Amino acid sequence: MPDGDTTRQGRTLRSARALREAGLIPPAAEAAAARVAERYAISVTPHVARLIDPADPADPIARQYIPDAAELATAPHEVDDPTADGPFTPVKGVVHRYPDRALLKPLLACPVYCRFCFRREVVGPDGGLLTEAELDAALAWFEATPAVKEAVLTGGDPLMLSPRRLGAILARLAAAAHIETLRIHTRVPVADPGRIDAAMAAALDQDKPVFLAVHANHAREFTAEAQDALARLARAGVPLLGQTVLLRGVNDSPEALEALFRAMIRARVKPYYLHALDPAPGTARFAVPDEDGLALLRALRGRVPGHAIPDFVRERPQGGGKRPVGQA
Repeated sequence: MPDGDTTRQGRTLRSARALREAGLIPPAAEAAAARVAERYAISVTPHVARLIDPADPADPIARQYIPDAAELATAPHEVDDPTADGPFTPVKGVVHRYPDRALLKPLLACPVYCRFCFRREVVGPDGGLLTEAELDAALAWFEATPAVKEAVLTGGDPLMLSPRRLGAILARLAAAAHIETLRIHTRVPVADPGRIDAAMAAALDQDKPVFLAVHANHAREFTAEAQDALARLARAGVPLLGQTVLLRGVNDSPEALEALFRAMIRARVKPYYLHALDPAPGTARFAVPDEDGLALLRALRGRVPGHAIPDFVRERPQGGGKRPVGQA
């Protein structure tokens, strides 16, 4: 695996050695990080690397992206596919869990690899890019399934595709008469905002509405560059939603969540979902009890506008879909 690649902003860090050379982990931690990297991918963009304070052992940005030896310990309740994508995959690259919407996973590469990712067993730099034949079969499934009203692009991160390829996928989906809306889930605006250029914004300009769900977990992720990228999308008419994972040591306090949700609405992003952690292998250190999450949201009432408070949801077992925490 290469140590990094060159982007417009510098070098993406893809190995324990690269993290150590960048000063993001001490030399004593390199061997453990390398063992983690043998199983789970590492990627820290130059943009994210600049947000990390290596002198702070509790840095909430580092906690999201820097590998930890605890990832190699799988708790009894943790499973490889916590959202049960597999049983709901009619063709490669498609997940059909709800009657009226389905996921399209055109690739499994991301700009950064979160240490708590629920697809951490399958995402990585190899990309999992659908072949032309596989992509055609996946899109044909959408065209032949009239019950599906919304196509949701996820992965991996769909904004890792070129604007030309992404635009072509969106255009073909939008051409299906029964598909009413399109949605993209992404980390790119806050992890690699330079990718959100005029060409990318143009690719999202389709005949059907394209919603963008931005994954961000801490207020510090909304840098000036990220805000510029989001403003570019908003000016292009793209509705912006915010999704967050509740993570111990990252955002599990009223103050951290308030700062995050205020940062979102300043950036024209509507907080949409606060996700309870999915039990992927090696993620137990991030878990926050559901009752604590509910208490955090109660603490936000009256502190932030109502439109800045997302729904607190959890994926039900065996692919049962999302349900508000605390409800049957």
